[in-house]
Amino acid sequence: MLSPKQVVCRWVDAFNSGDAEAVAGLYHEDAVNHQVANAPVEGVEAIRQMFREEFAAAEMVCIVENIFEDGQWAVLEWRDPLGLRGCGLFHVVNGKILSQRGYWDKLSFLRQHGLPLE
Repeated sequence: MLSPKQVVCRWVDAFNSGDAEAVAGLYHEDAVNHQVANAPVEGVEAIRQMFREEFAAAEMVCIVENIFEDGQWAVLEWRDPLGLRGCGLFHVVNGKILSQRGYWDKLSFLRQHGLPLE
């Protein structure tokens, strides 16, 4: 079984390839992904759809700064090529992501990608 850090490394690879199916395959069926700038997304199907929409809207790249692991948790500190920085907390149970919280500046992201401000 994969450790939380190994799961997050696979998540980064799938994210960077823009593969919503591969990303979604790393989550439990009843997982919750809460990017705190947005409402929580519940369930693997909704998470899959979220990533499809996000990958279609902007080219995103996650450059790993650090990954820390403690028990069932992994923390990812990241940056992107445009200078945005953030971190994600992943609760991994039995080799799958049960919950994820992400912290980043949504306004900077929208401006950097030329997306409409909400």
